[in-house]
Amino acid sequence: MSYKGVYNFFGPFVRNFYNLRISGAENEPKNGPFIVCPNHISAHDPVIVDAALHHQMRFFAKAELFRIPLLKQLITSLGAYPVNRGASDVRAIRKTVEILENGECVCIFPQGTRYTGVKPNASQTRSGVGMIAFRSKAPVLPVLIQTKGWKVSPFKRVNVVIGKPITYDELGFTTGNKSEYERASEIIFDRISAMITDDYGEDTLMLPKPKKKYQLWEEKKSLKALPSGERKALPEGKASASEKDGD
Repeated sequence: MSYKGVYNFFGPFVRNFYNLRISGAENEPKNGPFIVCPNHISAHDPVIVDAALHHQMRFFAKAELFRIPLLKQLITSLGAYPVNRGASDVRAIRKTVEILENGECVCIFPQGTRYTGVKPNASQTRSGVGMIAFRSKAPVLPVLIQTKGWKVSPFKRVNVVIGKPITYDELGFTTGNKSEYERASEIIFDRISAMITDDYGEDTLMLPKPKKKYQLWEEKKSLKALPSGERKALPEGKASASEKDGD
């Protein structure tokens, strides 16, 4: 099954199960490549981030999961690729850079592991995302996952805040060494932490429900096709009469 087929089948359930609310959707680049960098508070985070964005995310998954036939097919269709945990997996790093060079999007957690129940800026980062950013030269999209107590639970509101992309030049690379990778990771995570609105993850944003995946860019294309006067008069988020007739 294709990624779009899987998402269209599970998407409504995912959005309701996690009670997602999204801010900053306009900051997501229209085209890849870019690296998506969220804070990491639960095993559900890849699904949450994927549901919040309009691009398909590619992401690491434990190599052991790819030994289970049916699960392998499912996570592969969702964009996962294997990595050997607890070791420097050179193949996985090369694969990540290759994916970005092909214009796709990769999700990498700067913390490297989950910090459930911990305010993000009280955790540590690892240098991996800095190295990937240096080698790929792809921009970085900071994403904050905020929920009460920093713990994800079914039907408890999860706010996803999408920040403005961080360019390669903003990360201050010169020669590309370990200290530069670490510093770049810190810069990225500082941007994520700056979007926190409450120390305990309380819902202070009161965000609207997200649009369906694949809908945003289609709406933008439809609006561009309208005469300029009609385009300005059209209320935000509304379809024109011709669009409705074509549905």
